Amino acid sequence: MEIKQATIKREEKRTILVLDINGNPQHIVLTEDNPNNIKSAFNVLLKELKNGEFNFTLDDDKEDLYHHISVEYITQLNRELSIIYKDLSNYDLLVKSED
Repeated sequence: MEIKQATIKREEKRTILVLDINGNPQHIVLTEDNPNNIKSAFNVLLKELKNGEFNFTLDDDKEDLYHHISVEYITQLNRELSIIYKDLSNYDLLVKSED
């Protein structure tokens, strides 16, 4: 299973969880309530999941509230990604690699 990086971008007015999908960063703004933002990022994750199972690990050394929120968010996200990957596999919806 591939491990992808997640980081926290702290700005003056907002804080963003950045999920790196092969150089295509997906931003989830932690300081706003915007379900469309989350849906958009999740759609990109689902498309990538068809190519193979992956999880995220948080690369952050600042132990603040956003760090703890992000750790919990990533834990839940990884759990969901594993479940969805198994469902995609069961329904034969994964992209076949050409070796």
